[in-house]
Amino acid sequence: MVLKKEKMNNIIQRELSTILQTEVKDPSIGFCTITGVDTTADLSISKIYVSFLNKNTKKSMEALERSKGFIRSLLAKRLTIRKCPELHFVLDTSLEYGNKIDNIIEELNEKGES
Repeated sequence: MVLKKEKMNNIIQRELSTILQTEVKDPSIGFCTITGVDTTADLSISKIYVSFLNKNTKKSMEALERSKGFIRSLLAKRLTIRKCPELHFVLDTSLEYGNKIDNIIEELNEKGES
């Protein structure tokens, strides 16, 4: 069952990336990257982790929420399962967190060398 869930996560991530690049025309979404997908065991709900290149992430998240129905309908046409999972978009802050930690480490190293 775990293998099926992982495979479905990968398929959903690939298809959603394609849909966001080619089908969704909302300019307020901007450059959106899907960093991960986590689907429940019964494949009914998928958490979609996204990050944005632009700084206005709140506006981009609102645009994604508005487009959720359209995105889900396109995804349902591409998946081979009976029921398309419900999509929940979550802002992925792990990249920002990693950059913050890198900066702190660099500052500590600079203080140590002085």
